[in-house]
Amino acid sequence: MISGAVDGDGYVSAVRKEVGLTSGKLEVALLEAAALAAHGIKAKVRVAGKTPRVLAFGGDAVRLAGLYFLYGAHPLEGDDRLKNHKLAGAVELAAEELDIRWEGLRRRTEDSPVAADLIISAGGAAVKYNVYLSRKDIELQFHSTDRSRVELAAHLLRLAGVSAEVVKVSGRDEWRVVATTDKLAGGHEKLRKALAEIVRKAVENGWVDANKAERWLEKLEEGLILREGWPKYHVGLSSSGGLEIRYQSTNPDSIRQEAQRLENMGLKRGVHFTVKMPDKGRYGYVSILSEGLAYAAYLSVRGKDEQQRELAAAFVEYILQRAEKAGKDVYRKAKEIEEEGKAWGSMELKKFEKEFEVDGKKYKVKVKGGEAEIEESRRDRKLLRIKITAEVNGVEGDYVITYSRHGKRNAAVGFAVARGNAPEDREADAERFAAVIEALTGKRPKVYRKKNGQIVIECYREHLDGFIRYAELADDIIRWLEETSRR
Repeated sequence: MISGAVDGDGYVSAVRKEVGLTSGKLEVALLEAAALAAHGIKAKVRVAGKTPRVLAFGGDAVRLAGLYFLYGAHPLEGDDRLKNHKLAGAVELAAEELDIRWEGLRRRTEDSPVAADLIISAGGAAVKYNVYLSRKDIELQFHSTDRSRVELAAHLLRLAGVSAEVVKVSGRDEWRVVATTDKLAGGHEKLRKALAEIVRKAVENGWVDANKAERWLEKLEEGLILREGWPKYHVGLSSSGGLEIRYQSTNPDSIRQEAQRLENMGLKRGVHFTVKMPDKGRYGYVSILSEGLAYAAYLSVRGKDEQQRELAAAFVEYILQRAEKAGKDVYRKAKEIEEEGKAWGSMELKKFEKEFEVDGKKYKVKVKGGEAEIEESRRDRKLLRIKITAEVNGVEGDYVITYSRHGKRNAAVGFAVARGNAPEDREADAERFAAVIEALTGKRPKVYRKKNGQIVIECYREHLDGFIRYAELADDIIRWLEETSRR
């Protein structure tokens, strides 16, 4: 019942801690609310238009998300099974109620592996797993002749951030689920903490070699993957001070999966991130450009729907966490890019006013409106035209600047020519043009006179980064940057 209601037109919001079920009839919605109450979940029935909805908030949403994940019809087929954003949100929510503890550390003989019991519980369900500290790995197991019980064990493990599949034991009417060190190191912090306690206690008892235990603890304490499912990205600064965001792996499937995840989020390969596939055992990578982080931040507040916004927000939050771990300078740079991306499209040209002073002269700029459009030039080059209608010190005019790509570095450069028949008219127009650009972008353009008497106003990427903050211009600027990128 719950799975069908959520998977249909229902929703899960981990950010707002809210789960909504949709029902065709009010009577069904009331029945669903009563069924949830029997599980200790308080839910409200509301009617939006003609559609009844059952809504749960806060801790009740957490418990409902746990039921949806643990008992819904979700096939466990490989690591890429969380393509459903609702299911991913349910995992994030339900993990808040996750309880993990251990007991019964033991070793039967000197030659036998150290063992302990690990109990994972959530949503009213609990499973006791066996943990073994073998010669090479930490190994977690659960096996039973009851397949549904093993399926539940696999679901709980996935809730704890560990990818695990149910496998039939050869020649026996028995199923099992197994996870070893590297997968366990990618799990929820609560899981990693419990396993680390087991390892440390075994070392105290003299049952496990200290050097081997140190390697295990290093993996567990660092964590290869966050519980939200993002792999371990390196975040740092390049020699030139730029932000580096990179995930590396020798596994081609891991690289493909990560690239696909970024594309599903809305980032574009070759524009926002680059990919190099592993070759002959050498590392491949997914490298996210600064533009990619900024665009993800933009999507986190202005994405096409709630799912895209939540996915982008989780990714940006993760990168900021990694940056904070890398140091103050790295975090400062990442935060600067995040704030830049969130500012895209956040302002309006209409009714924009600003008063400022340059070299002792005062300017008052009032913007009436503006637009941007992409055009094809005669040489098949894509041009970006930005038109601003504004009043400067009481004189109204239209100011048009045309951007194109230039040089080996494919730099974005914009040009405009001051209008006027007489030299003094062109001087005045250029002055007003520069004032409009500085008011809107915070950066003064370059202004120079040519031999033929023309006065040229020249803008660069820093000015474009200022223009992109305005809702009337943002979409076309973003599209032009993407379509003219050489990466």
